[in-house]
Amino acid sequence: MTMMRIAAATLAAGLLLAGSAIAQDVTRHKTPNSNFPIAQAVEVPAGKTTVYVSGAVPTVVDDKAEKGSLAAYGNTKTQTESVLKSIDKTLQGLGLKMGDVVKMQVFLVGDPEKDGKMDFEGFMEGYTQFFGTAEQPNLPSRSVMQVAGLVAPGWLVEIEVTAVRP
Repeated sequence: MTMMRIAAATLAAGLLLAGSAIAQDVTRHKTPNSNFPIAQAVEVPAGKTTVYVSGAVPTVVDDKAEKGSLAAYGNTKTQTESVLKSIDKTLQGLGLKMGDVVKMQVFLVGDPEKDGKMDFEGFMEGYTQFFGTAEQPNLPSRSVMQVAGLVAPGWLVEIEVTAVRP
């Protein structure tokens, strides 16, 4: 292994270890008498850096569907999974993990198949694959709101997060 590869591997390991330490330093307050998978509040100790990740939107899941259509992006669950995978990739590129997320804001457009109401259940089916699992138990504080629309007509989901690093 060349010296450059050793240095890169050491840096990557350090970033992963730093990410693990973050989750332990942050205090996540559970919602009393509830097992709902969000934190009631999250405390970030002094000396930590917050990372604000811009809103992520769904990727095309059916490239044969009409461009910009709901069919091109899928339902709320599919779009939530797509968006959270994108956020995970962004965080990894910054040396962070989903467990480092302390705050999440979710924007859902009313689903035409649900009489224009947001599909909160579909969102939760996607969300709980990434948060509150045995592999990733750290829960962010979170807000979910229905909005009139997003930039592309087929988008039902946009999510922005704040993460913490030392």
